[in-house]
Amino acid sequence: MPNRFPMRSKKPSVISGEHFRGENKNGVVAVAGIGREITNEDIDRAVESASAMQLPSGWEIFSRLPQEFIIDGQDGITEPMGMSGSRLESLVHVVTGPSAGRQNLEKAVTRAGLEVESMMLEPLAAAESTLTDDDKEYGCALVNIGSEITALMIFGRGAVQHTAVFPFGGLHFTKDLAVGLRVSIQDANKIKQDFGCVAGFLLEEEERQDVIEIVPVGRSETRGLSREILCDIMQPRAIELLQHIAQETVRTKLQIPSGVVLTGGGSMVRGMVEIAEQVFDAPTRHGIPEDSYFSGLAMQVRSPAWATACGLALSSMREQIREQNAGGRSATKRVAEWFGNIRGKFK
Repeated sequence: MPNRFPMRSKKPSVISGEHFRGENKNGVVAVAGIGREITNEDIDRAVESASAMQLPSGWEIFSRLPQEFIIDGQDGITEPMGMSGSRLESLVHVVTGPSAGRQNLEKAVTRAGLEVESMMLEPLAAAESTLTDDDKEYGCALVNIGSEITALMIFGRGAVQHTAVFPFGGLHFTKDLAVGLRVSIQDANKIKQDFGCVAGFLLEEEERQDVIEIVPVGRSETRGLSREILCDIMQPRAIELLQHIAQETVRTKLQIPSGVVLTGGGSMVRGMVEIAEQVFDAPTRHGIPEDSYFSGLAMQVRSPAWATACGLALSSMREQIREQNAGGRSATKRVAEWFGNIRGKFK
């Protein structure tokens, strides 16, 4: 049977950067003729109107994320297509950043012999595979912890309400260990992954006394390090980083009754969820790619570290399906079918 979802040389990519910023904007356009039915063109014009803004030199708009539409004063509309009115207003979350980020990404992809099909914000991709509709509707904070950058994206009323990026991530733990223990970055990273914990109260008494053998830089002999001391080095850094993010969340005055969702490889250090729950004073969990699509893939993929990659694949596949407009079956079933084909390749 022919593959209805062929591999393509054009690939979607994720983009992020510490200088990215998000702003909520509004725009208004007239719908020609009273009672005229609103078209996709009207919606596009309204969104474009909201994102008409003065940008710093060398910056560009990376994403326009509609929050809601208002038709002749009636608010709370998410799908204005086909409705009638004379005045269409849009509320849009606009994410901007330096153009150099896009240019460098495109160069890297081109060198790999591919072409960038589209770009998606990294935390938005992570949200695509891990958040439920209820999470987005009731309000939650997605915290994507990468190696050097952490992104905060707050959802509410079914849309993105706030975006912030912080210049720190999992690499900070590694560097702390490298300096504190006088070991190489490579050894520090392995110690973090194999034995790291940022919540001392999770350590059993036996674990506290466990001794890890480490080799300081420039020496041949090993020395012992207890798990408790390792945690004492890592926990203050985890609290510090999470407090910065929690303070930003409080500053927005947005409610997150669905809690905090942690994604990214940097979130996988033992105890990160428990410490985040204390710092944010909100229910916290790891974001795992949605089971209905990814359950048959390798266990490594069913991990917060793969949330962004899975979300990017999911978003791209949904777009392909919309383009093909395959009849009859629901989009959800068709997406599941595509991932079923992928699962078959892993068996």
